[in-house]
Amino acid sequence: MKMIISGKNMEVTDALRDTTEKKLGKLDKYFFKDAEAYVTFSVEKDRQIIEVTIPFAGAIIRAEEFTDDMYTSIDKAVDVLERQVKKHKTKLQRRKHNGKTIRFENIPSLDTQERDNEPKIVKTKRFAIKPMDEEEAVLQMDLLGHNFFVFRNADSDEVNVVYKRKDGNYGLIEPEY
Repeated sequence: MKMIISGKNMEVTDALRDTTEKKLGKLDKYFFKDAEAYVTFSVEKDRQIIEVTIPFAGAIIRAEEFTDDMYTSIDKAVDVLERQVKKHKTKLQRRKHNGKTIRFENIPSLDTQERDNEPKIVKTKRFAIKPMDEEEAVLQMDLLGHNFFVFRNADSDEVNVVYKRKDGNYGLIEPEY
């Protein structure tokens, strides 16, 4: 797996780069060599943050972890990514990806007890999507007390999503075709 490592508000040392490549190398057995992992390190006050994104065959796995020690953050992120790959193995296989970037034979199956505890869709809601701008969508989301809100953008006439970020700010998701 190819790793693209960068730092935000910090310099990535050789030791940090080597440790990251070694730890994320544990995931090599799940992916073919042409898979890429995007790793971003950042520091905010006393939070050492690592973000890892691995796009493959139309899907993405992602982990963002932070602790007061970057090396501990790396360990936690690798554990999260490995759990995601194992948990979503059958879902990924069902989507019939071409199999050129992920090697399913190396991913162990979940035992039946873990499979029974998997989340399921238990409720479906339908609602009219009214055209509005981003600020109005954020206001609606706050009034509803939700973490996200789906709306039709009045400017682009596309379906967008606004969401509340962990840092207290808001994010906007726009479709890309």
